[in-house]
Amino acid sequence: MREENRNLIVAIVLSVAVLIGWQYFFAAPQADKQRQAAQQQQTTHVTPNAPTPSQAGGPSAPVPGTVPSTPAAPVVESREAALARTPRVAIDTPAIAGSINLRGGRIDDVALKNYHETVDPRSPKIVLLSPAGTQNPYYAEFGWLGAEAGPLPNAETVWTADRQTLTPSTPVTLSWDNGQGLVFRRTITVDDKFMFTVKSTVENRGSAPVTLQSYGLVSRHGKPTTLGYYVLHEGMIGVLGDNGLQELTYANLDKKEQVAGAGTVGQTWQDVTGGFLGITDKYWAAAVIPDQTQPYQGSFTSRQGQIYQAAAAGSTQTVQPGASAEVTQRLFAGAKEVATVDAYHSALNIKNFDLLIDWGWFYFITKPLFKVLDFFYRLFGNFGVAILLVTVILKAIFFPLANKSYASMAKMKAVQPEMASIRERYADDKMKQQQALMELYKKEKINPVAGCWPVLIQIPVFFALYKVLFVTIEMRHAPFFGWIRDLAAPDPTTIFNLFGLLPYNPGAVPVVGHFLLLGAWPIIMGITMWLQMKMNPEPPDPVQKQVFAWMPVIFTFMLGSFPAGLVIYWAWNNLLSVTQQAFIMRRNGVKIELWDNLRSTFSRKSPAKG
Repeated sequence: MREENRNLIVAIVLSVAVLIGWQYFFAAPQADKQRQAAQQQQTTHVTPNAPTPSQAGGPSAPVPGTVPSTPAAPVVESREAALARTPRVAIDTPAIAGSINLRGGRIDDVALKNYHETVDPRSPKIVLLSPAGTQNPYYAEFGWLGAEAGPLPNAETVWTADRQTLTPSTPVTLSWDNGQGLVFRRTITVDDKFMFTVKSTVENRGSAPVTLQSYGLVSRHGKPTTLGYYVLHEGMIGVLGDNGLQELTYANLDKKEQVAGAGTVGQTWQDVTGGFLGITDKYWAAAVIPDQTQPYQGSFTSRQGQIYQAAAAGSTQTVQPGASAEVTQRLFAGAKEVATVDAYHSALNIKNFDLLIDWGWFYFITKPLFKVLDFFYRLFGNFGVAILLVTVILKAIFFPLANKSYASMAKMKAVQPEMASIRERYADDKMKQQQALMELYKKEKINPVAGCWPVLIQIPVFFALYKVLFVTIEMRHAPFFGWIRDLAAPDPTTIFNLFGLLPYNPGAVPVVGHFLLLGAWPIIMGITMWLQMKMNPEPPDPVQKQVFAWMPVIFTFMLGSFPAGLVIYWAWNNLLSVTQQAFIMRRNGVKIELWDNLRSTFSRKSPAKG
């Protein structure tokens, strides 16, 4: 294989391997995962191995080594019916609507006002938390533990509220007297976004001291359908003090060792200070945030693969007669907006709270890239335009390296006759041939691997941008121009139904449907890639020639199921690369082959018949 083509082959093979791997492991299952999630939301079913209806919403039962949780309740009613069945305090803020259940004092009803299930603003709002007895119970609970403290508040406790509505300007205080000398109060405040502050107080009016331990938890009943992408974490998440970021999928949590009776498995961390614990989806999360200055025990648990819980239990404290104890905890329940999460991280000094968003291993690239995109979005009001501008900036930053790369490639072309002579002279001695070529490279100051650098540098940027498009809620339902209404979703058009003119959906075709979702932007990207390849002379080797000819087609189908924003980036990057390469080649006195190659391609005549 000729030396001047080897580097390009290596770069292409690496890129194809990456894209094929992404397509096989992530893109192909996407349609099935989304269909399953939609079916799960639309179909009411009874949770397997559920207890009898009499247990629905029953008392919390303390489990050694963990904190209370309620047995999984069967689906016996709609969400609306479950909400109407219990007394409630309404929640009304600019960002969320919902209610607090006075039976149990749980925050179990949260809907996000500014987020909808689809790009249609008339579609249903995103529901995050739901009460027990519904199809997917998901709630936050705060309380006290104490083996000899007498009756403690549980899931059946009916609290008294001092007002009917919780707003950012009107906190709500819940109160309950256990009748044996302990009076419990819980003051709940909420800001204009997604953060609740829960101040729990217990007053000892009895004649004997009591020992209590506070707790806060997020509980989710039933294993939710996840997207299942390797590049996205869904499940249990937390930063547990010096233990750092901890992430467990539902499946991995179910495989942990037993930590308590009743089939409870999981993982616990002792003497933790700082951080948070919760459950995360792609765009939404619910997380308990303990007092950042006090030690606590953190745990992720799974009870019989049906109840998933992230909990923080504080240190025990003794309350003397006539005295009181107080603990303040927080709950985040909402959308993982970057600016909002970062603001909480800074203002409330929550250890590494920004890791609630899955920036991945390339955090140092991914988050700054988002910041730059967000800056241009705020200037121009369109994330698609921001992507185009950031691509130009990246090209400018890497221009010196690209200049050296293309200049080296130009020198390689200039010494091709001498390289051919060396190969002929040492045709039977490959070692001497390589030595002679290396001496030629050294003499002419040629770097034979320089041609790989532009592609190799583009790969981490490509993945960082993919990560930003995939995990940040700001990109969700972010429109571009024309038919692109969601940069985080694939191009909705496809050539196989003439871009919507024919009344059928190629994506519904079994097995190969996702390959038929070939929209306008992937085709534009393929054309720009084809033009970029035409900038160089066609390789003399027939095999290489066929590989280069089919590469744009392969990449076009591969990127057909990628987020539209990523495909737009790649197409625009190709056009900039063509312009950049033409400029550098002209400056180095190297002939630009584009026009000759185009003329040659379109002027080829079919072989004469017969």
